Amino acid sequence: MVQTNKQKVDEAIRHYLTYDIAVMDTPTAIAYTPSARTKVRRLRKRGVYDKARVHAILDEGIICHVGFVKDGQPFVIPTLYARAAQTLYVHGSAVSRMLKSLAGGVDICVTVTLVDGYVLARSAFHHSMNYRSVVILGRAHLVSARREKLKALRTITEHIVPQRWNEVRKPNELEMKQTSVLALPLEEVSAKVRTGPPVDDDEDYALPVWAGVVPIRRTLGEPVGDGRVLPGVNAIDVARISRPG
Repeated sequence: MVQTNKQKVDEAIRHYLTYDIAVMDTPTAIAYTPSARTKVRRLRKRGVYDKARVHAILDEGIICHVGFVKDGQPFVIPTLYARAAQTLYVHGSAVSRMLKSLAGGVDICVTVTLVDGYVLARSAFHHSMNYRSVVILGRAHLVSARREKLKALRTITEHIVPQRWNEVRKPNELEMKQTSVLALPLEEVSAKVRTGPPVDDDEDYALPVWAGVVPIRRTLGEPVGDGRVLPGVNAIDVARISRPG
């Protein structure tokens, strides 16, 4: 079959994006070095610096929260993100307050949290949650080079829905201009993880109160079409989107 010019361009884009992602996944040091700002001080045994465990949390999450200060006013904005090796890409609109504020290179704090269970103790004080969280500190920069921006958009798209990039129309020039992406190096990073049952005071174990963990499961419903799906087009397989837990 003879390829059209558009097909040739799409194939070339797929080739260099796949190559770049493969190169970026080259392993480095196995743990982040805790800084004065990222070292877990309270309940130190919950601190995690191992890169594999930190990356697993980031790769399972979908939404991050970006904290920054603009003209003395603090803001925390939820948004989509994706990790590519040692870089976190943060998605946003070119006209958003966050992207306008951070484009010039502003210190930010990014958090990702996964909630795994209710921890119910015999005392109100010892109630807790089982969770996995990551905190990233650093200075993000606006991705302006078209090639890196396209790669970042693909990375974010594939993070949310694997293999989706090759199914859909790619961003046109207007959409590229209307979309901004921040790149944050994963350098000052730590995670904090709580697992297991509640820990009660010894005297409280005699209380007639149920205690334990209620797991939180993330499940997906059946896909609902938008009413304009063409005949013969199958619904997406939700197993592609499913995440652990």
